[in-house]
Amino acid sequence: MSSDAHATPPAARGISGSTRVFMILGDPVAQVRAPEVFNFLFRRHGIDAVLVPAQVAPADFEGFVRQALKARNIDGLWLAIPHKTAMVGLLDRCDRLGRVAGAVNAARRNPDGSLEGALFDGLGFTKALDVAGYAVAGRRALVVGVGGGGVAIAASLAARGVAQLALFDAAPGRAAFAAQRVQAEFGIDVVAAAASDPAGYDLVVNATPLGLQPLDPLPFDVQRLDPAALVVDILMKNQPTPLLRAARARGVQALPGFEMLVQQMPEYLAFFGYDELARSVQADPSELRALLAPQ
Repeated sequence: MSSDAHATPPAARGISGSTRVFMILGDPVAQVRAPEVFNFLFRRHGIDAVLVPAQVAPADFEGFVRQALKARNIDGLWLAIPHKTAMVGLLDRCDRLGRVAGAVNAARRNPDGSLEGALFDGLGFTKALDVAGYAVAGRRALVVGVGGGGVAIAASLAARGVAQLALFDAAPGRAAFAAQRVQAEFGIDVVAAAASDPAGYDLVVNATPLGLQPLDPLPFDVQRLDPAALVVDILMKNQPTPLLRAARARGVQALPGFEMLVQQMPEYLAFFGYDELARSVQADPSELRALLAPQ
């Protein structure tokens, strides 16, 4: 799919019979920002496409996907919680990061009819570190929380050459399972940490939901952070999060997950064939930052 093939004059930006359709599936779906962002980009750049949200229950997910993609003008799907993992079993092909994490953000129908998926969470995270001027290679990293987002981040950190990677999760066995998969794929030292102790790590990532609720405890003890460590909290709400405030109060550098979301957007566009727009957005993401800025 080529971006040039879908470009239309500004006067023709309304939805028509030739409009290419994408859907974002979630349950719930009211909270997703993707339609706001991508439909803005499509209109702004004269692309005849639309992203439509659909609330699909887990029990209906497989049937919905198979039927929806029979429509020849529906070119692909964005996946929101809780469907990122379920989509993997329906794919014919999956990128390396999605295969390791067992989850994908997006799925497209190729010209031969095959279904291909990709994962961008971790890639967006490492690109955000690039924007911050933080080099990953050779660092010691701890990821706290290895659900879909945490495993994606762990896999991308491994791909970038961290010297040591530790994973912690409160759910028994989850960290060990994720560590085994990441180590087998990338051949680096990955361990399942017995606790969320951040001492001794250069980079500490919160990939848990702790901080969404007012009475949540911190995901780890900020007093144990090395003074030169970098903390990243991928939560998008309640900015600055309790963890960010606590780390900064100690004088420790701490970043929100906002830029991680911004840096994923060009990856989606390129995956769905809008290469020219992807390059443009990657070169200057200021419009996206303004649109997605925490309120």
